[in-house]
Amino acid sequence: MNPAEDGFDDGTVDPNTVDPNTRDPDTVDPDTVDPDTVDLDEGETLTVQAGADDAGERLDRALARLLAPQAPDLSRTRIQRLVAEGQVSIGGRVVGDAAGRVNAGDIYTIHLPPPEPAAPEPENIPLVIVYEDAHLVVIDKPAGLVVHPAPGHSSGTLVNALLHHCGDTLSGIGGVRRPGIVHRLDKDTSGLLVVAKSDAAHKGLAAQFADHGRTGPLERAYLAFVWGVPEPRGTIDAPIDRHPTHRQKMAVRTSGRQAVTHWEVVEAYAGHGRASPRNKGLVKGEVRTEEGVASLVECQLETGRTHQIRVHMAHAGHPLLGDEVYGQGFRTKVSLLPDAARERLSGLGRQALHAARLGFAHPVTGETLSFESPLPEDLAALAAALS
Repeated sequence: MNPAEDGFDDGTVDPNTVDPNTRDPDTVDPDTVDPDTVDLDEGETLTVQAGADDAGERLDRALARLLAPQAPDLSRTRIQRLVAEGQVSIGGRVVGDAAGRVNAGDIYTIHLPPPEPAAPEPENIPLVIVYEDAHLVVIDKPAGLVVHPAPGHSSGTLVNALLHHCGDTLSGIGGVRRPGIVHRLDKDTSGLLVVAKSDAAHKGLAAQFADHGRTGPLERAYLAFVWGVPEPRGTIDAPIDRHPTHRQKMAVRTSGRQAVTHWEVVEAYAGHGRASPRNKGLVKGEVRTEEGVASLVECQLETGRTHQIRVHMAHAGHPLLGDEVYGQGFRTKVSLLPDAARERLSGLGRQALHAARLGFAHPVTGETLSFESPLPEDLAALAAALS
């Protein structure tokens, strides 16, 4: 398997929690940079001159290259924003078009303002911190916590909590003092999430997610309880797009973007309270697939589309337990569960999905980091009841 994510859309992201400030992964420089080269907190004025080789090139692309020795943190997206804000000038004249062409000999002045106050307010919301340093923080997100403020969720989000937790240790993401969200989980999906605290970390993490894990150690694995028992392992390669009539849903459609999910059965469960002989004495990867009512599967993503795991497993005929969006047709299966499992599922109130493993290269030090999160209490209880 090649576990990876695509860009900034986690395969389980809620489309209502999209961060409008997320960078375009195509503009992210994948090189690791030194965050101390330029102190964006203090505000800075930089000057560069275009050479003969730069003539005719787009302004944003040329500036990104010319500024790299002085400010390697600056992405093209940040430069485009600075141009739009009137922070780039030539000969005292404000430049208004980031797509304009450069002339040899042009001297550009770029003002980097200090970070603006983040629009979301800090809120004292308890967090489970798995790892933290000056550049990033790894969170074990509980179910029910929205990642980013959005219509209907203006407060009480992970971003609000991080603003309170990190305080002045946030050095500024794209010129704004805010945590850098490089991937997301649905409100009702629990598990591991990495967040950047500096521009350098944001840039480096974004590049890893955009790279799909092809050239680095990025790894993300989810545990999902699904209806029925799939084959012991397999791959779903089916494009995902917005549902044609239900705009809050995603669907497998030929018009969609490529989406690839690998799965492996961890445990299968028989119904009506009977112990499942198929799993006794077996290890992961040796699960037999005679009929069972449900199973626990590990999913790894080769792309990162919205709701990818939920859509793909439903498409394969194995929707997630508790998924009221993609698993409605399986409500009658509940009667096949053991009594204790029925009770646990009825009180679950969410899709049975957990981001259990996260690995990546530290965007500044290069060290490979790996983290695991056990099933939270509600899913652990469901597993015990199913067994």
